[in-house]
Amino acid sequence: MKTLIDLFKDGDTGLLSVIEEYINAQAYIQTISNPSGDLSSGGLGEPKFNVDETAFTGSWGRPQRDGPALRATALIAFGQWLLDNGYSSSAMDIVWPIVRNDLSYVAQNWNLTGYDLWEEVDGSSFFTIAVQHRALVEGNTFANQVGSECSYCEVAPQVLCFLQSFWAGSYVLANFGDSRSGKDSNTLLGTIVTFDKDAGCDDSTFQPCSSRALANHKVVTDSFRSIYTLNSGIEDGVAVAVGRYPEDTYYNGNPWFLCTLAAAEVLYDALYQWNRIGSLTINDISLAFFQDVYSSAAAGTYAASSEEYQSITSAVRTYADGYVSIVQEHAMTNGSLSEQFDKADGLELSARDLTWSYAALLTANMRRNSVVPAAWGETSASSIPATCISGYTSTGTYSSATYTSWPSALASISGSTTTGSTASSATISVTTTNTACTTPTSVVVTFDLIATTVYGENIKLSGSIEQLGDWDPDDAIALSASEYTESDNLWHVTVDLPAGTTFEYKYIRVESDESVEWETTSNRVYTVPSACDATAATESDIWS
Repeated sequence: MKTLIDLFKDGDTGLLSVIEEYINAQAYIQTISNPSGDLSSGGLGEPKFNVDETAFTGSWGRPQRDGPALRATALIAFGQWLLDNGYSSSAMDIVWPIVRNDLSYVAQNWNLTGYDLWEEVDGSSFFTIAVQHRALVEGNTFANQVGSECSYCEVAPQVLCFLQSFWAGSYVLANFGDSRSGKDSNTLLGTIVTFDKDAGCDDSTFQPCSSRALANHKVVTDSFRSIYTLNSGIEDGVAVAVGRYPEDTYYNGNPWFLCTLAAAEVLYDALYQWNRIGSLTINDISLAFFQDVYSSAAAGTYAASSEEYQSITSAVRTYADGYVSIVQEHAMTNGSLSEQFDKADGLELSARDLTWSYAALLTANMRRNSVVPAAWGETSASSIPATCISGYTSTGTYSSATYTSWPSALASISGSTTTGSTASSATISVTTTNTACTTPTSVVVTFDLIATTVYGENIKLSGSIEQLGDWDPDDAIALSASEYTESDNLWHVTVDLPAGTTFEYKYIRVESDESVEWETTSNRVYTVPSACDATAATESDIWS
């Protein structure tokens, strides 16, 4: 759902009705007593419900404490879109009460054991602790944005403090509570979910470009090189098929599409961060990773303008693309992705059309094209307390959050004519209200681009519509460098564009001799907002 919400925020407005239906269903499911408990006694950690929204009472790995944190993160992303687009009452009355319940659960239960994301190990999971920390941090901000408060979110620094204990010196331990090696794609996925576009290469939050995350990437992916026939003969620094963990015996242990794509996405995220920062640093922790992909790599800091930076990042991108190529090779001819593919012959296995496989493909592709989700606040939440207090929890607020009366104006965004809940219970009453809507004919869009240039070079914006020159470089729109600094290589331009228009575009670099260099990435795609009273928007990009 987080992937769908991000796609919606990037212009796929047809997803709105699905998002509303999901939120309506979650509001109801939170109230259902189940084997893990009820709303305030642990029921939010229940991983599984029947499709008619009744409790599943069979045996299962429960509780799974990553669920409330992940749901909060997804709903906060949509809630912030509501705030940004004039639907603050919906963010406050519909989204926030559901999020508040989940944050309360996290604050109260973060230091208790539970089942990991693979639903197999009962212990403490790196993935769970990482996503819980993120949820508390951005939850506190969201609470303030809707005029509420989250005093119990104050436990976030202690959650971060505990997260440090998963670092084993050269890789990240996936779990405390099992006898396996701890080398696990759980840790790649944790780094992806807690990636923040504004963050530095912080080891404390295991950001993708951090030395810890890169060292861990090498150890985890290398653990599969010798155990799958598909990977035979592939040398270090070249992509391989990646599974959950090397000791896996489920379906006899095989590569998973989502794990192989996760290995790619960590690297695409790192490339984004290096390009935004304008440099990369290699130290003794990350050196082995870099030497795998670029044999002459040496410890030091390399500016984006240097030849070494260009060579290293090019090698990392090629490495990342290799993982996606493996997925492409073993997908069905119609693009269908199952859960796994056989470690010997590459044929698809286990659950067909696994949702997470598709989400992983979509997010990896977006990150490859420098399309990234909003920041979650890592830059103000990466400091580790001097003392870890494992028993530091806080009791939050629980309440039934079944008010789901969506404004009728929202329906026009996706073309939907249906609002309200699909829940079977009558406890969710839905009403429709009429809200005045002024549909814009045009919107002022500001394009912000981070691009490192030298004196005499200029940046222009070219696209598939008349306002951007119909792909003719001579008619492209010039960007301004009026705010360009050594630490913030910002170029920008503001253009008046027709509301609702979808178009493709790229940036071009015009050299001092008037020669033109196009971005090497695929065409970027943008849809001009068309929501009620939308007058301005900003699109932030990084030169590729």
